Amino acid sequence: MAKIALAHDHLFQIGGAENVLVVLSSMHKGAPIFTLINNPKISRAILDQSNIKTSRLQNIPGISKLFRYFLLSMPKTWEKTDLSDFDIIISSSSAFVKGLTKGDKTKHICYCHAPTRYLWDDKEEYIGNLPEGKILKMFLPKLLNKLQAWDYDKAQQVNYFIANSKFIADKINKHYHRQADVIYPPVKINDFQISSDIEDYFLIVSRLRPYKKVDLAIRAFNNLKLPLKIIGSGSEINKLKKIAKSNIEFLGELSDQERNKYLSRCRAFIYPQIEDFGITALEAMASGRPVIALAKGGALETVVDGVTGSFFDDQTWESLAHRILRFNDQQFDPQIIRQHAKQFDEEVFKQKIFNFINSL
Repeated sequence: MAKIALAHDHLFQIGGAENVLVVLSSMHKGAPIFTLINNPKISRAILDQSNIKTSRLQNIPGISKLFRYFLLSMPKTWEKTDLSDFDIIISSSSAFVKGLTKGDKTKHICYCHAPTRYLWDDKEEYIGNLPEGKILKMFLPKLLNKLQAWDYDKAQQVNYFIANSKFIADKINKHYHRQADVIYPPVKINDFQISSDIEDYFLIVSRLRPYKKVDLAIRAFNNLKLPLKIIGSGSEINKLKKIAKSNIEFLGELSDQERNKYLSRCRAFIYPQIEDFGITALEAMASGRPVIALAKGGALETVVDGVTGSFFDDQTWESLAHRILRFNDQQFDPQIIRQHAKQFDEEVFKQKIFNFINSL
């Protein structure tokens, strides 16, 4: 039997990448999970802590909040993570885990959520959003260029890439000059149910960060004066609350049960960001609710225009508002929407990963 290890960039939040890791861990019970940083207060809810192996960065007080200041340390730390004793390594990566050390006979399968965003597509935005002073921002571009070269080099050492969408497979080819198979991330379809009690509100479920473009949705709903509920938290929360009018309600972090109830009862799910894939949109569809999404990124692979939702073309509040004005939730069949979502079920993901590994 092959000796398998799992690897993940860091564990201090729960999102789509972490959900992939959870499913991979369930498929390979007992396999160690190597990561740079682990916040057990968060990860214990989804992973067996006895399997998690952290790096020396774990010993730095407050590292979960200070990790951006250790950008230079992360590549070197992964290089010192020697997994040569394993036959197969499956990494769940959107950053530096590609740089781990493996043996000549070890097969490294990288399930790539995105080429490292702040080194490639989002580099300028990353620099612009940093709160630090001008001196750091002056030197940061050169530093990121060096890290970009490192990232490219380490990507060449990965044996196989799996992309979470065709959108990301194209980026892997563009930035790393590597081909990638596509296996969509898992959605636990049975955790979501259709409700007959549809209420008069639109919904966003998101981390509140700049690239999520929640501000765009708020401006649209401010002008439309329609009810919008927002589930989630993040660095943008105070800024967003300042611009939101009384028709917009911030619900914060909710339990899965409460969150799923809101998903099943909304008129539609609002999706204004460009995502690599987009789990939350599929969770809304698993609840039988249509999605109003920007016609870019992974949403083009999950939303079927006129069947499971509607697209707006430009990432502006005006374009979104125009689409909402023409939107009629009565034209969508919840059963058809949910049936479409089933092709992204967790069991489908498991089978495709199993088949991929067995084909090597």
